[in-house]
Amino acid sequence: MPARTGAVSPARRVPPISTSIAPSDSTGRPGDAGQPRPLDRPGTATETGPQLTPDPSTDTATDGTPDTAPATGPTDRRRFLTYLLAAPTLTIGARLGLDAAAPATAQAATPGAAPAAAQAAHAAAPPQLLGLPGIPDVVDLGDAMILAGLPTSHLLVLEITPAGRAVLYLPRLEVGQGLTTAIAMMVAEELDAKLTDVDVPLSDGRPELLFNQLTGGSNSVRSLYDPVRGAAAAARARLVTAAARRWNVPADSLRTADSAVLAPDGRRAGYGELAADAATVVLPTVPATPKPADRLRLVGTPTGRIDARDIVTGRAKYAGDLQVPGAVPTVVARPTTVNGTLKSLDASAARAMPGVLGVVQIPSGVAVLAETFDQALKARDALRTSWNPGPVAGLSDADVKARLRSAHLPFLIPPLLTQYVDGEFDFAFVNHAPMEVLTAIADVRPNRAELWFAAQSPIVAQQTIAAELGLPQSAVTVHVVRGGGSFGRRLFFDAALEAARISKAAGRPVKLMWTRNDDMRHGRMRPASHHRVRATYALGQVLSWEHRAATVKTDLGHGLGEALSAAGFSLSVAGLSLAQAFFLLTEKNPYNVGVPTQLLSELPLDVHTGSWRSVYSGSVRVADEIMMDELARRMGQDEVAFRRARLRGAAGRAVLDTVAAKGDWGRPMPPGQAQGIGYHDEHGSIAAYLVELDATDRANPRVTKAVIAADVGRVINPKGLEAQLTGALVDGISVILQAGNHLDNGAFREGSYGDFHFARQRHTPPTVEIHLLPPSGSPGGAGELGVPAASAAVANAYARATGTSPRSFPVNF
Repeated sequence: MPARTGAVSPARRVPPISTSIAPSDSTGRPGDAGQPRPLDRPGTATETGPQLTPDPSTDTATDGTPDTAPATGPTDRRRFLTYLLAAPTLTIGARLGLDAAAPATAQAATPGAAPAAAQAAHAAAPPQLLGLPGIPDVVDLGDAMILAGLPTSHLLVLEITPAGRAVLYLPRLEVGQGLTTAIAMMVAEELDAKLTDVDVPLSDGRPELLFNQLTGGSNSVRSLYDPVRGAAAAARARLVTAAARRWNVPADSLRTADSAVLAPDGRRAGYGELAADAATVVLPTVPATPKPADRLRLVGTPTGRIDARDIVTGRAKYAGDLQVPGAVPTVVARPTTVNGTLKSLDASAARAMPGVLGVVQIPSGVAVLAETFDQALKARDALRTSWNPGPVAGLSDADVKARLRSAHLPFLIPPLLTQYVDGEFDFAFVNHAPMEVLTAIADVRPNRAELWFAAQSPIVAQQTIAAELGLPQSAVTVHVVRGGGSFGRRLFFDAALEAARISKAAGRPVKLMWTRNDDMRHGRMRPASHHRVRATYALGQVLSWEHRAATVKTDLGHGLGEALSAAGFSLSVAGLSLAQAFFLLTEKNPYNVGVPTQLLSELPLDVHTGSWRSVYSGSVRVADEIMMDELARRMGQDEVAFRRARLRGAAGRAVLDTVAAKGDWGRPMPPGQAQGIGYHDEHGSIAAYLVELDATDRANPRVTKAVIAADVGRVINPKGLEAQLTGALVDGISVILQAGNHLDNGAFREGSYGDFHFARQRHTPPTVEIHLLPPSGSPGGAGELGVPAASAAVANAYARATGTSPRSFPVNF
């Protein structure tokens, strides 16, 4: 990864969160999106992008080709990926050569800002042995997903309506991450449109997109950045060409601003009035390339969400808000243990209750249909049922932990005359617990079906539901509806599949709602895991790093396997499971620690698991970062200086230096209080967290301050990124200190927010500072980036504050 360095501006202090946005380097400069844009003249140097040529019979921009990298300059990830596909041996060598050629001491983000003690320790440290890069250093999960989506990336639809609206039909799901705002900003930027003139509705399930309608892997902005900008630039070029024809003037004499084309003599034509003529343009007479970075005006500027007012006023529609004609409230009675089955049922009392419209058996339980949800819930509770135990009946947390510990392969024997540090770590099951409970509406008829729900993988859902109903896929319509949080939960469509089964059996449309208890006890979980880590060292050098991860098997059956195969990863030929491929494409050690090895063992257990925000990294990298702290102390070095001396890239050192300087690393703390550090890079992005924690009351530890530094390439909306990094902090506080799910004799104990102790407002730090490094290159992923670093920082702060070595998380469980 090319070095990203530059000055970092003072934090923008807006209690309780303050953010600093570093001034751009030569590749970008924030400014006023309303400034008129002069046209790029042929031959002018611009950043090239997709060339999208719409069908001349429409006014949509739908065809594109990938960005063209400059012939010289630093090798970025996308260019390197191209080289990798063409000649892997040569380019792996080239990558190693680039890393080896990096300066031994990288320039810090703020020269001289690193603490003096850390600088002195770094200067005194012996030269470090170069470690081997991990697979994600060469090609990561996001790269694979982008490759899988490339064949259909040209099918993105952007429409300019006669009313002057720019409508980008988004083949992703909005679940509160602010994606629609980021996409609207890209469209407005390239069109020179007002942001208020851009709409970003969610696309229905589009099977022709193949692997290009999966929301996950922190990949939406990464994968859509080029296609969206290209589509908008192509549409703008056609609008300008249409205006030039109408006015009989040279197209390159015109400019664009505020959703209109402007002529030198003052004439103005809005995009709406040009839309029909622009649809007939086959070959624009001005370049249809996205703006160069130094002319961006809106992208990179802190911007409020385009849907904020609708959300706070209740106008934003979630699945539960939709009024589909005839769809009746429905709930399900579920087994007493995970995956139990119905043994007996007496529904006579329930059927006789007011408002009850029907009782239907389905594989996962008994559905009750009524005129209101209150009536349905009361009738559900009146059912007389007995249940057969599920396949994990009798198993509890202790049993799962024992099985996980026995699943590991043994460590290698340490070399003679070396020392080593061992650590073992347990992480509990954790529910996704999105604020909006799962809701799905289904209307199944003999020859067709129509569904409405928040779907991260609508194409797979469409295929699965069609097969279940015995219908062709083309007969099933999936309407994608915004979701109220996900964190990976809505990659699965349990509620939609149940709703389809119920609607078919009942012969009427249904609106199925899972209760909080349903999802806590029968929904998806981050799998429990156990980790063994060993680091060997001698003469000031780390010689090897072994990480053995054993997890309850993670269900990844949401289309990812097919996407990896489409990207050229032949899992069966390589002898890999889907989980192992996912693990290899995401997990790495970012430090020079000699010879690193990371192995995944899975425990097949019949419980509902799924991708929880940051998936494997949320435990693997946390264990690694705790071990980095312990190894630093064992070797008599400062924890930050120890990391800095071993980070493989200048960009990582710049992020670490920034967080250490801004967080005043090493400052004296009262007894029972301490600082903790955590670092992580993934998805083409880097984050470091420094937290201060008060553990004078060990039963109620409190993070009192957090400082965050991040380098995510080009930031689209700093406010959105700020929210992601802050949310990751809350997740880290939760899963390290207090939030988890207990398995008791085959049933999960927690049933609501009352006993699932996710962090409340009182647990969040009064002060949060966020420092963003200068933009460079294409955007990286940020949705999951902060969770491992935040979790590690909290764990390390707790260890230093208490003088203990916590090994089981959450610590208060």
